[in-house]
Formats: sequence, C-alpha cells, structure tokens
Amino acid sequence: MTHGRRAAWWLTVAVAIARAAGADEFDEVRGRLMRPATTVAAATIDRDGLDGRILCGYQGWFSAEGDGSGVGWRHWCGANGKVTVDLLPDVGELPPDDRFLLRVDDAGHTVEVFSSARETTVRRHFQWMREYGIDGVFVQRFAVALGDPTTLAHHTAVLGHCRDAALAEGRVYAVMYDLSGLPAGRTGDVLDDWRRLRGRMRIGTDESSLQLAGRPLVAVWGIGFKGDRAYSLAECADLVRSLANEGCAVLVGVPTGWRTGDRDAVADPQLEEIVAAAQAVSPWTVGRYRTPDEAARHADRDWSTDLEWCRARGIEYLPVIFPGFSWHNLKGGTLDQIPRRRGEFFERQAQEAARVGVRSLYVAMFDECDEGTAIFKLADPPSGFADRFVGLEGVPADHYLRLTGAAGLRLRSRAPQPE
Repeated sequence: MTHGRRAAWWLTVAVAIARAAGADEFDEVRGRLMRPATTVAAATIDRDGLDGRILCGYQGWFSAEGDGSGVGWRHWCGANGKVTVDLLPDVGELPPDDRFLLRVDDAGHTVEVFSSARETTVRRHFQWMREYGIDGVFVQRFAVALGDPTTLAHHTAVLGHCRDAALAEGRVYAVMYDLSGLPAGRTGDVLDDWRRLRGRMRIGTDESSLQLAGRPLVAVWGIGFKGDRAYSLAECADLVRSLANEGCAVLVGVPTGWRTGDRDAVADPQLEEIVAAAQAVSPWTVGRYRTPDEAARHADRDWSTDLEWCRARGIEYLPVIFPGFSWHNLKGGTLDQIPRRRGEFFERQAQEAARVGVRSLYVAMFDECDEGTAIFKLADPPSGFADRFVGLEGVPADHYLRLTGAAGLRLRSRAPQPE
C-alpha cells in the first residue's frame, strides 16, 4: 500500500468510526487525525513577514467518490451530479490513483479531476509553488463547517497535507478562516478550533508556518461585507482581540470599500476600527473591476490610499489580484464573465500594484475552479465542450503559474534587502 493510499485508508476509517460513534468519540478520532508535523523541513525557511511575498489562497475543498475522504463528490459537481466548475485542472503529472473521472453530461462524457484529500496531489501543488517562485498559501478553513464531523475531518486532513508539503518544499502557509455562512453567535467556534489546531497539530509552531514579528499569522476573512451575513462586527472585533490574546498576529479579509464604507462594505465605523486593531489587512477585489484599465483606476483610487492609511498605522497591506472570473456552471452566469485575456488582465494588476508601492500580494486563488480564478496548471475542455468551460486561449497549461512567479520576482526586487 502506497503512502497516499495509507493516508486515504486511515481517513476513511476515521470517518466511518465518527459516523458510528457520534460526536464525542469523533473528537478522539479527530485528535488522531490532527497530528503534529513529522516532515523535516527541506531547508531553512524564512517564515517571518509579508514584505516581498506573493501568496495564494488555497481552497483544498475538492473531493471525489473513492478518494477516502468519505464526503463523495464536492465542488466538482452538485448533489444532482451537475458539474459546477468552469475551469478544468491539468492532472497529467498526478499518479493514476489520484485521478478521478467526473461525468460532464448525460451522454457519459468524462474529464479527469483530482481530490484534495490525496496527500500526493497536494504535494504536487506545492512543488509547483516552489518551481514557479510562489512563496506559499493561505489554507482556507470554513467556519460554517466546523460543526460537521465528516467535512471537518476532510478539511483537517487537507490542512495537514498542506503543512507537510510546505515543509517539504520550502514554502510557507497560514490558516485563513472564512466566516461566510456562519450563524450569529458562533465566531467563538473559530477560536476553539484554533486552540485545537495549536494544541494537537502544533499549527503556528512548525518551520513553515507564516509569522509576523515572531507571532503565528492567522487570517479571518469575511468581515464587514454587505449582505445577509448573520454574525456582527462586534463578534468579529471580539474574535480578532481573542486571537491576538492567544499570541497570534491577525490578518483580516475585508471588502474593497472597508475604509470608505461604500460599495461592497457596510457603512459602519467599527469596520475601520477592527482593521486598525489587526496586524495586516487584505481587501477583496474579485469582481470589483473587469478590465486592465479598470484595474489601473482601482490601483489609484483604492490601493494607493489604502496603502497610505496602513503605513501610517504600521499595518501590513496585502491586496488581492486575480486572473479572471467565471461561474457559469455554478451560478448560471455568463461563461468567462471577466475574461483572462491570455494573462493580460492578471499581469496588469500586478504591474499596477507595484506602481503604487504595494510590496506583497494575495493571488485569488491557486486552485479555485468553481469561480474560474485558479492559477495552477489548467487543461482545455474536451472537444465539443468549449461552451461549457473556460479554455486556455492558446497559452500553456502553466501560463498563470509563470505570471504569478514573475509578479513575485517584481515584489522581491522592490522589497528592502537584509543588511
């Protein structure tokens, strides 16, 4: 039995025990899953600070029937079997056991996809990060799923894969809690989960865990957005304070209009107060502009003034750039809604960010196929399916990895060098 199969087998057993035994005994099973790192770091990793870094969001939420996770098909298709992604991954470098056939129509046509539950797959993704000069990732951890034992086991296993892969490949990682969908009064679940991760997996203490000023960096995303979010700003403020009291540096993920209280942001001065209490801020931009010229205007209007505000307060600034956007199969929107333009859209954002003085970037996302923002290796749709999936427009499979690495080189060339 290979190492990847052993890991998948153990996860299957753990999930089965959880289902049979109930929540109390599952906590013990989860404790076994949440093991400290055993991987030895490939090299001494400079894990402190954001300056000069290019980092990606890493969803890690993909699963497939037969992958050992016990959760079945998720994020490739819905419960009805209908495909929900607009991008197709290039799985040519994955071993046969890590490839799964996804049915794309009633006629039985299939495409090959992957599962984040497979340790070897996550390791390959981190190898690409090393090869193309991407510093690391924020591993997404979804607060609304913390109470679902099966889903939590899957996400925890993926987090362990990311930690071990980061150590082996000389990358950094941090946990990013996404509050989307969380009911009111439940932000304390995030704090409890972080304490378990610190206590059982030693997250934040290994050599690849991203830090700021010697403290483990934890991100909390989804603060201050307009819409039907049930949790309050007061709850978010308390969570940020509590994580800081646990010895963490906190990055907050906020809307584009966080400072001005308009557009996608709530008009509440407490939002700015929360950012001022954090150590780093990352305003979300996906969908906020759609063309290279609009990105340039965004840089002048938002990034430059945000950056000035942050520098005056000693807060790290990590703006978001993205390669394009499409959720035709997920939400019924227009296919290729924000076109990639063969990389021109992405490259222009990176250039404009550098022009206004930005020294670190968050790329959304490494592996997000649902919303068409992935920058990892991609595949063209099979013949006859060009109207179902976003294609490569004639660029190589690794085109956006190369562009991301080039953006990182630009940042590092502008970052202060150690004396």
